[in-house]
Amino acid sequence: MSVPSVVVHRDADVLAKAVAARIITRLVDVQSAKGSASLVLTGGTVGIATLAAIAATPARDAVDWRRLDIWWGDERFVPSGDKERNETGAREALLDHVDVNPERVHVMLGPDSGLTAEESAESYAAELRRAARPEDHGPVPGFDVMLLGMGPDSHVASLFPGMPALYDTRAVVAVHGAPKPPPTRISLTLPAIQASREVWVVAAGEEKSGAVRLALSESGHVQVPASGARGRARTLFLLDRAAASKIPPELGRISSP
Repeated sequence: MSVPSVVVHRDADVLAKAVAARIITRLVDVQSAKGSASLVLTGGTVGIATLAAIAATPARDAVDWRRLDIWWGDERFVPSGDKERNETGAREALLDHVDVNPERVHVMLGPDSGLTAEESAESYAAELRRAARPEDHGPVPGFDVMLLGMGPDSHVASLFPGMPALYDTRAVVAVHGAPKPPPTRISLTLPAIQASREVWVVAAGEEKSGAVRLALSESGHVQVPASGARGRARTLFLLDRAAASKIPPELGRISSP
């Protein structure tokens, strides 16, 4: 696993725009090198603001959206179109405004599919297995970029501190009794997250600062799930100044204006 690098931006608005520019550049580079690319989306305020920033910039046209696979790190187990779904937010902010290939937008199914949460998790795991290539050396594709938000409790995706999903070695699990609503969710596990080539943890706000500090320390992933959010080739913590305010000086960071 890679050692995290930290990039700090002035505020949440600048952070979202900077992450949007970084995503576009990365996707263009990957598509130039190998023809297609894969991106794992997250929800949350900054995650959706980042997608809206991509939609708002003319630079978005540099990406070949038809040659991009879109995945999600987690999803609320509520019906399609529900405002609480990460998918709904992503479609409204970005996906409805670019020419994506619907067959390459991989959604986590909700209860309106007729599946239980466990069946939805297995369905997504099967989709991941079908997309994995021999060079991925496992049941999950080596995602080019995985975006992850982080909660004040240090949760990433729907992996909350101390919950059974953090011990699970499957790629995708159903989560019940989540400490924030809705209580039932579908989530990638840490092994699936760690299969990514690059993992970018995006966080803004002073309420996240303690979790950021712990996630960059030697804390165990059972109590601090974000400490297990690491990519094979690269891990970035993309923060605003408030979220970075408790990082010890010895960890170092790169600040932008």
